Amino acid sequence: MDFALLHPDPDDADWLRPVPPSAALAQRLHPIEREITERRRLSLELAESFEPFMDISAQDPPTTHAITVLEGSTRINAAIDVATAECHTEVLTVQPGGLRSENILSKGLERGQAVVDRGVSIRTLYQHTVRHHQGTFAYAERLAEGVQIRTLEELVERMLIFDRTVAFIPAQDDRTVALELRHPGLVSYLTSVFEQLWQRATPLLEEIRYDPTPEGVSGVQRSIAQLLVDGYVDEAIARRLGMHVRTCRSHIAKLSATLGSSSRAQLGYLIARSGILDQDS
Repeated sequence: MDFALLHPDPDDADWLRPVPPSAALAQRLHPIEREITERRRLSLELAESFEPFMDISAQDPPTTHAITVLEGSTRINAAIDVATAECHTEVLTVQPGGLRSENILSKGLERGQAVVDRGVSIRTLYQHTVRHHQGTFAYAERLAEGVQIRTLEELVERMLIFDRTVAFIPAQDDRTVALELRHPGLVSYLTSVFEQLWQRATPLLEEIRYDPTPEGVSGVQRSIAQLLVDGYVDEAIARRLGMHVRTCRSHIAKLSATLGSSSRAQLGYLIARSGILDQDS
């Protein structure tokens, strides 16, 4: 009865008459075929309506995930590992902060060696403070071929750029959230920032040349003096110059002694009067 293979006998309601299977099948298929025909007609109408828009979109470049938010060190490192594995020509990195632990340098050496072995070049920017760390020089010597390292007094936040097509930057101060950037305009802009910093930086194995300053005031102390005048506290100065707070305070104490200051307020006045900030850096 469900397949319409039987139907009531019109002469006797107590009996059922068989129906030829071909006729029963045709009866069941007819509404389905009619629906299929209607659906096909609707599909053609939709295709014709969307055709002008498809022609326009075909002229646009393929879309990508321009900005991806990466939360947690595991996901961040996994994304960086993928970009590292897919890199073919060049890696640009900005690594602000002070000295690196042996563990961090060891991991960096392992990752860097794998990249260099594939013929990929690496350019890295550190801050001047790493020049006082033997581990950094050992790292540079192990990756001598294919790796260039330069240093600056101050740097922007951490940044990684692979093949000038994908970049990674931190999204929070604690670096537990990062942004993976693939928009060509954004990556191009960050690459330009890197190149400008690179031109101003000093190769790791070359001596840093500071402009002449009054006797007894070093280049680092001059940088600290500028930040003091700009209103930065000790912790902020140390962070910007990639050194420990106690090291920063030691430089401030030496600067105070050199200029004959007995207080922080007087130090600012003496810095301004001394003329050590009047020269172009």
